[in-house]
Amino acid sequence: MYRSTVTGLLRLFRFELPFAAAACVVLGQFLALDGLPPMPALLLAPLSIFCISATALILNDCFDVETDRVNAPHRPIPSGQVSVRSAALLSAAVALAGLAAAAVLGAAMLALVAAVWAVGVLYNWRFKRTGLPGNLMVAFSVGMTFVAGGVSVDRPWSGAVWWFAAIAFLMDLGEEIAADAMDADGDRLIGSRSLALRYGRRTALRISAGVFALLLAVSTAPLFAGELDPASLLPIAVMDTVLVVSLKRLLSPAPADPRGDIRRIYLGGLAAVLLYIALRAALLF
Repeated sequence: MYRSTVTGLLRLFRFELPFAAAACVVLGQFLALDGLPPMPALLLAPLSIFCISATALILNDCFDVETDRVNAPHRPIPSGQVSVRSAALLSAAVALAGLAAAAVLGAAMLALVAAVWAVGVLYNWRFKRTGLPGNLMVAFSVGMTFVAGGVSVDRPWSGAVWWFAAIAFLMDLGEEIAADAMDADGDRLIGSRSLALRYGRRTALRISAGVFALLLAVSTAPLFAGELDPASLLPIAVMDTVLVVSLKRLLSPAPADPRGDIRRIYLGGLAAVLLYIALRAALLF
């Protein structure tokens, strides 16, 4: 029983997503400095965002119990593996750890991380059912991972940082809208005002595809302006190739279940981030 509970608590983290958020922070640091960040920032900034991302995901499971009974009955809480109280306590502890790590890096970093944490709490508590406003809140939080990287090394206004923040924002916004289209049955139970429920699944998927098309334009704009960092060419090419293939499928007259396409777009973005970090590091050493 104890082992099952611990396993359930660990599953609440959904480690892949906080890891991706932490990787975005590291890339933000590299972009802001055009060099290797100092060790305290390199360790504590990703840790802070990892924790804040994780606490938002854990809270999501706490508030989504009824929806998950329909959409994801295998999740730790609806399956009975973990209680809501245990999950809430875990979320609080992880949030404190994230805020503490941010505080070590200074007031600006603490303020940014606290703001992202507050957005996550408000989203899960009040705004998840609002549809597009909630989607925008989540996308904002994802975009701020790159900005957190810049703030952690005292370079918050780097153009490259904000370019990647815009890419992350648009990618997550498109994913959120498409995911709502897939979760319509469960969302209907809680009175959600998602785009899929208000205008239909097909329309929501077209809006999602439009956001991804805008992402494609934003990600390639510096290339045509002659301002793209050579190290970013391959990562952006990887991401955009996946994006074009998935866009074609989303815009087909009778699209199949787009979960696979959403997953591929996310993995393409994560692969681009990790590849860019590796290339940047290789150029430094």
